[in-house]
Amino acid sequence: MNQNSGLMKTAVVAVFAALIGGGVAGYAGSKMGSNTVSSTAQVPTKAGATKISNIKVNSSSQTTTAFNKVNKAVVSVVNLQKQQDNSGDLSALFGADSTNKKSSSSELEESSEGSGLIYEKKDGKAYIVTNNHVVSGSDKLEVILSDGTKIDASLVGTDAVSDLAVLKIDSAKVTKTATFGDSDSIKPGESVLAIGSPLGSEYATSVTQGIISAKKRTIDVTDETTGQATGQATVIQTDTAINPGNSGGPLVNLAGQVIGINSMKLASNGSTTVEGMGFAIPSNEVVKIINQLVANGKVVRPALGISVIDLTNVSSTQQSSVLKLPTSVKSGVVVASVNANSVAKKAGISKYDVIVGLGGKDVTSVADLHTTLYSYDMNSTVEIQYYHNGELKKSTVKLTEAASTDSTTTAK
Repeated sequence: MNQNSGLMKTAVVAVFAALIGGGVAGYAGSKMGSNTVSSTAQVPTKAGATKISNIKVNSSSQTTTAFNKVNKAVVSVVNLQKQQDNSGDLSALFGADSTNKKSSSSELEESSEGSGLIYEKKDGKAYIVTNNHVVSGSDKLEVILSDGTKIDASLVGTDAVSDLAVLKIDSAKVTKTATFGDSDSIKPGESVLAIGSPLGSEYATSVTQGIISAKKRTIDVTDETTGQATGQATVIQTDTAINPGNSGGPLVNLAGQVIGINSMKLASNGSTTVEGMGFAIPSNEVVKIINQLVANGKVVRPALGISVIDLTNVSSTQQSSVLKLPTSVKSGVVVASVNANSVAKKAGISKYDVIVGLGGKDVTSVADLHTTLYSYDMNSTVEIQYYHNGELKKSTVKLTEAASTDSTTTAK
């Protein structure tokens, strides 16, 4: 059921109930006797003396000022995708003739909505940052400005690893851009605002207030297909209300600076219901990523040229018989395949080797490997530790670049 429809029905029922109640009360009064009703009706009445106070409250002026600095730069992002038209099948079912046939071509329909932030105007274009998952799978994108104006948007670039994307639109009707603050300078307990379109553009530019719960929180990034943790992200934790549709919108400090891009909310942890745990990508990370997306259309990170899985996903029997691991080795990542001409292959790494260290840091999982790997600059030389047929080996690799465009891949 449409939410508005439900609310309208509730309102109608309430009004109808009030009318019934009034009717019942009037009928009961008439039964008390005509004299009573008549004498009550003759009593003169005076107009009420209730007035509205002229005292104005300024307690939220700082919050309001911060909101006003950013709100017109916040937009709704509409993800449109092709939906197959089944009218051809219906025509066949009901025997419609050729003159009544509809086109069987796919039509664009709204798949989802999220939020976005206009952060720059340049050369007739306005640039918008949002989440990668907001635009993922889209066949067309639209942006709805704070005044309701709808504009077609084009994709500049996406990065699934950081869950960020950049769009651009014609800037003719854009009146405001936001500025980024330094996310390294924020403090737990600091007041912040979240602005966006919870549940879609019907509630566009909604604002909620909370605090910074933690400045740097490390969380696993999980492959939606396999459920395996493919990396880790350092994010801002906040208790500010963040709901579906807020994704891609800004987290704002009381100076009106954007210190994060809202990305997710933790709704449950196993069997435990969770309240007030939202996460935002720090602005310093956002700026670094979006600058690369505008310049190159992608984010380039180091790669080993291998695909891997967690050792914990391999049975103890296979760890012994296939990987030939010592029983003392309890964690690491198993090399599932090696790309031809990759730096890993040149270093002597092969299928079924188990990586346990990179650059002097322990590697206990795929998330560990990705996080450590991505901390290096391009063409860095690092030492890699791995088990080959049960023997611990060390090799030096020079990291080459690879465009990161798909969060579901484990090839690194």
